[in-house]
Amino acid sequence: MNSNQNSTPHYDTSLFFEISDDLLVISGYDGFFRKVNLAVSKTLGYTEEELLASPVQDFIHPDDRSLTTQKRNGLREGKSILNFENRYLAKNGEIVWLSWTSIPVGSTALIYAIARNITQKKKVEEERNMLLSNMTQNVTDLKNLNYRTAHDLRTPVNNLLSIIGLINLDKIRDEETKNLLEMVKFSVEDMKAMLNSQMDQITTDGSIQIPLKKLYFSKMMEKVRRVIGSLILVEGASVVTEFSNAPTLVSNELYLESIFLNLISNSIKYSRENTPAIITITSSQLENGVQLVFQDNGQGFDLEKVKDKIFGFSQKFHDHSESRGIGLYLVYTHITSLGGKLVLESEPGNGARFIITFSKR
Repeated sequence: MNSNQNSTPHYDTSLFFEISDDLLVISGYDGFFRKVNLAVSKTLGYTEEELLASPVQDFIHPDDRSLTTQKRNGLREGKSILNFENRYLAKNGEIVWLSWTSIPVGSTALIYAIARNITQKKKVEEERNMLLSNMTQNVTDLKNLNYRTAHDLRTPVNNLLSIIGLINLDKIRDEETKNLLEMVKFSVEDMKAMLNSQMDQITTDGSIQIPLKKLYFSKMMEKVRRVIGSLILVEGASVVTEFSNAPTLVSNELYLESIFLNLISNSIKYSRENTPAIITITSSQLENGVQLVFQDNGQGFDLEKVKDKIFGFSQKFHDHSESRGIGLYLVYTHITSLGGKLVLESEPGNGARFIITFSKR
């Protein structure tokens, strides 16, 4: 039998101590480092002699010294600590975040500790928190802007209604003028109703829940025709609808109305030269939902060219004085907020076909 078979092999523990990428430390209950590995010197920029010559507290960020002292007092009482995070000041002045696991050995009055450099992780967390804070502020600002806009617009709208109310339509002989004034009145009344509805939705609560109810497409179209009836009339556009296959949808009234308004007005706005817009809107019942299709005979889009920018904010693809690049962005945002999907089929000069699918609720 080999005499060495049952003997304990010899391991060079000092080598393990030195080659570790983690920061390995032995410190005393007196608050001084007794031994540190090379990773500590590399991370903090001090030589081993400098680290052993001063109290541990001298290397800790001033704002973290009090809490660190509490943790060290616990260690002296025999309490181990896991994943304790604090900041150290490197020799070059930079802040280094460390996560410590420390175990006290009372018989020797020593603390054995391992630390990991989590500075990069903290930077990422800080950037994320800053982004979340900015997003929260932006949402608040947008909500306040919506509130102010809806609130402030009601004054001129009420003024318009008052002025229209002073007009005696019975004294107007021209039927066309009378009809136009009636259309103006309906449009302003609808605008007031939309603003009031928007105010209610903004001020009801601060939640992100979208109120839903059963909506009839035919009634939605009646309202839309009143709002943009003059645009349809002046531009000679035709809007053909067929909702018998799927007459209703559980949705948000403001969002759905905005979808109809923006798609119809966009089709009229981007019609081909000398060719009045023809817009067809149909609904169909699917096994798991409802599908709406808006189709026009307008200028269309070069989908290879515009690609995923088509529904982006402030993206414009046609020259038009009234174009702001907001309409399709709102349409896409409303549809996705309602859990729907939007597909666009189009070719330059051959119109556009917007296919909207809503899941059953």
